[in-house]
Amino acid sequence: MSQPLPSRIGDAAALLLGQHTVRCPHPGCTVRIRYRAVTADEAKRLTALATDHTRHGPEQQST
Repeated sequence: MSQPLPSRIGDAAALLLGQHTVRCPHPGCTVRIRYRAVTADEAKRLTALATDHTRHGPEQQST
C-alpha cells in the first residue's frame, strides 16, 4: 500500500494539524477519510468505512 510522495506529505501535514487520515487498503482505491476532534465511537465508524472497500467501492457508487 505504498502511496505517492505528495499524498504521504499531505498526510503528514494533516497529522501536524491534529487530523488523522485513514485510507482504503484496496489496491488502486483512492478513498481516504480525514478526521479530527471526533469521539472514539465516531473514529471507529470512520475507520471501518474507509477500510471496508465493499462499503465505498465502484458497485456502491452506481446506486
